Amino acid sequence: MDNVAGYVILALLLISGIYSVIIYNGLVSLKHNVSKAWSNIEVLLKQRHDELPKLVDVCKEYMGYERETLTRVMEARARVAAAQRDGDVKALGSAESEMRLGLGNLFAVAEAYPDLKANENFQHLQQRVTGLENAIADRREFYNESANINNIRVEQFPDVLVARLFNFRAFDLLEFTEEEKADVSIQALFG
Repeated sequence: MDNVAGYVILALLLISGIYSVIIYNGLVSLKHNVSKAWSNIEVLLKQRHDELPKLVDVCKEYMGYERETLTRVMEARARVAAAQRDGDVKALGSAESEMRLGLGNLFAVAEAYPDLKANENFQHLQQRVTGLENAIADRREFYNESANINNIRVEQFPDVLVARLFNFRAFDLLEFTEEEKADVSIQALFG
């Protein structure tokens, strides 16, 4: 009888050990998926960061009286870079909202300058930056999905036991500000 109880206890310990390893490996995979998604965003942010000064320089040639719009774009660029450098997801979400709003204003104001709109460099840079904006939005969605899956797993039982034991953590989501969710006022852009 003692032999059977010993084997049962040994089997239960072996099964729970294997199950814990499976949970641990799953959490590691999720953590690395979130890191990969964040890295993809960083690559696109860097590319956009490099393109914006070129776009602003082309615009400066034509938009001499629109310095405030250009300045806002460059200030937003600096805030995005600082948030990215610090790994501050919440600050990045806010700075990204400012950047998108600034770029929207820049492109709207550029409509009033036919020579600028016809400039090949401006057209190329506008398409490049717009493409990067769309790619960032796609990657942000992928990042949030990866972070959300991770966050659910580190809070679910029995995963939470392994997560706490090995210090797995939840990740912040890249969230939209209320300004970014609101409808764009075309009249305000041209006002």
